[in-house]
Amino acid sequence: MLAVIKLLRAAAHAVGGYWMVRREFPHLDEASKGLKVQGWSVRMLQIMGITLDVRGEVPQHGPLLLVANHISWLDILVLHASRHCRFVSKADVHHWPIIGTLANGCGTVFVERESRRDAMRVVHHMADALRGSADSVGDVLAIFPEGTTSDGNGTLPFHANLFQAAISTHAPVQAIGLSYLDAQSGMPSHAADFVGDISLLGSVWATLTAKPMLARVSFGKRLSSEGLDRRTLAAQAREEITALRAGSTIPG
Repeated sequence: MLAVIKLLRAAAHAVGGYWMVRREFPHLDEASKGLKVQGWSVRMLQIMGITLDVRGEVPQHGPLLLVANHISWLDILVLHASRHCRFVSKADVHHWPIIGTLANGCGTVFVERESRRDAMRVVHHMADALRGSADSVGDVLAIFPEGTTSDGNGTLPFHANLFQAAISTHAPVQAIGLSYLDAQSGMPSHAADFVGDISLLGSVWATLTAKPMLARVSFGKRLSSEGLDRRTLAAQAREEITALRAGSTIPG
């Protein structure tokens, strides 16, 4: 019964976010939109009974490319609650009901996974966002370079293409380790996993019916992109994320 109540409240909050994007966002500047998105995300986690635990130095401004491991549909929500950023996401999300509108409102950059040509378009778009303009500093962008979700037990190999945007603009890269833990024991929780044959609805329901969870977001050190090729930079980011996640599963 509690899970059903959570689901209904979460659905109502999602619809509220949809109207916020449609009605309020056209009249707000980018900074105000970011604060709205962060506040909405924090509230959604509270509704779902998920505690947010942020560690490390949270970036205050761009230009910056955030790089995180990918476990669940919750990842974007958790990162937005930690620090609003613009995501690079698969094009399918653009067409999802309500979620697509929310993603658009958050400034998401969509990419066709199978298209090399589209990937290059996105790299140029990312570079423009990181570069900024005469009136503004560059954006804080976020990517999941694994390209898909994992079961959280390890970090999959990284696709290096999108790292080119940071190299082209000399923007730093900051690694983020994401982990979902049992709130009481501090041990890994797989309730939020979205991998294999698990459907989105099934993963949502598993999350709502699970024991209280803690979403740990570990911000690592900044990595310079100066003088590096994209594969080397991707390898450094993956190594940092692996270390962050290894430390994040220790209770406390």
